[in-house]
Amino acid sequence: MGITLPLAFRAKMERLLGEEYEAFMASYDAPRFYGIRVNTLKIAVGQFKELSPFSLRPIPWVPEGFYVEEDARPGKHPYYHAGLYYIQEPSAMAPVELLEIEAGNRVLDLCAAPGGKSTQIAAKLAGTGLLVTNDNNADRTKALAKNMELYGVRNAVVLNALPEEIARTFKHAFDKILIDAPCSGEGMFRKDEDMAKQWEKHSVENCVLMQRDILRTAASLLAPGGRIVYSTCTFSPEENEAMIAEFLERHPGFHIVPVPSTSGFAAGRGEWIRTLTDASGKAFEEETIQAVNDTGRLWPHLVEGEGHFLAVMQHDGSEVLQEDFVDQSSRKEKRNRESEVKTKLTPDERDQVEQFMRNHLRIVLTGELVRYGQHVYMSPVGQDRLTGLKVVRPGFFIGTLKKNRFEPSHPLATALHHQEVVRRIDLQSSTDEAVRYLKGETLSIPVERVQLANEKVAAKGYVLICIDGYSVGWGKWIDGMLKNEYPAGWRWT
Repeated sequence: MGITLPLAFRAKMERLLGEEYEAFMASYDAPRFYGIRVNTLKIAVGQFKELSPFSLRPIPWVPEGFYVEEDARPGKHPYYHAGLYYIQEPSAMAPVELLEIEAGNRVLDLCAAPGGKSTQIAAKLAGTGLLVTNDNNADRTKALAKNMELYGVRNAVVLNALPEEIARTFKHAFDKILIDAPCSGEGMFRKDEDMAKQWEKHSVENCVLMQRDILRTAASLLAPGGRIVYSTCTFSPEENEAMIAEFLERHPGFHIVPVPSTSGFAAGRGEWIRTLTDASGKAFEEETIQAVNDTGRLWPHLVEGEGHFLAVMQHDGSEVLQEDFVDQSSRKEKRNRESEVKTKLTPDERDQVEQFMRNHLRIVLTGELVRYGQHVYMSPVGQDRLTGLKVVRPGFFIGTLKKNRFEPSHPLATALHHQEVVRRIDLQSSTDEAVRYLKGETLSIPVERVQLANEKVAAKGYVLICIDGYSVGWGKWIDGMLKNEYPAGWRWT
């Protein structure tokens, strides 16, 4: 075996799995599986299959997901920089499928960084409804915000808040909530051997405390009749079946929706929690133990993916949910809950923004035009909702106010389709031009390659750069030269 597993972990899994233990251990000698998920905000699955430079094999539990070979290196292709797909572990694509997102839903991804599941949610919303994506780790929200921008999400708010802080202003606001809970990470040992080395330091008991508080708060955030999907990447029954059993007994308005047994998904293991107790030391009721058998487990010896646990909890629609979230503010240092001072745009500034949109876009963006510092956003929520929260992105970042002008943002470019602009230039992935642009180089482009919406549009000015027809960033074209506007922090390395 190439991976050194902690002896205590091996002993625990042998006790839990019994006859399955040998097959489970053999999975650590098997090759890992690699996946990508097509970003349908930018390209349809069928179109990507025709365009794909990689050999694709479908992932059974997600229509947009495909296995790719380890040596495909999808992060080193221009299509990655165009946001056409997200590189994601195959099992990690399952939880969002169980949310059953519909157009217009208000969705919360509570523990979202680095953003894979949030981009999956956004693609299913297809520009409708609202996505609030949050992580309480400030450093991790940088990757979260960047991924939302790379993948062209227009209807999301990015927060850096504790769940109970969100509950103060978004009480009963969400139709669907995803909790990809912090956990001991046992299911990721094959993917990341460092997690196996750190396992004994990441106490199951500490994880249980966090998970319990997150679930309690989620009940206060969910609208009547809504759905919560809880997932972990660990095998520990204390963090899985026991956590759900405790939630059900404290929240009688919820029931488990069975996880489908297709695609190799296994049932939850209610029998594993008969010797466990809830936070008060009370044993679980037999009815609850049976109920958690309808949760799901993805085992690495049964599916082509890593280990996951999944639970779908549906509310019965009664008007009042039990609101027992734990307010931890007294136990923590006071947080800075305002990211930047919000100011209204002056009439002149609003005119600058609207003039740019009229002159460069063929669409009208929706949302509330708001300003945080010098940055301008189209927000999908009223700003009173965000008062008292640490906001990373109050909405779709469209540009920056400079002296007497408006400068469009890179996220505005990545979210646009080629038909939505008045001026564009197409680069081909098969030539070196695409990579040169992604490296930040200035390109020589003759005027006949500047595609214009109509004969009244001048070639000079901001131009949307596309690779094989899919947007990647801005440039400024003048007299045969394309000044590169691709941000330094995003460049091909």
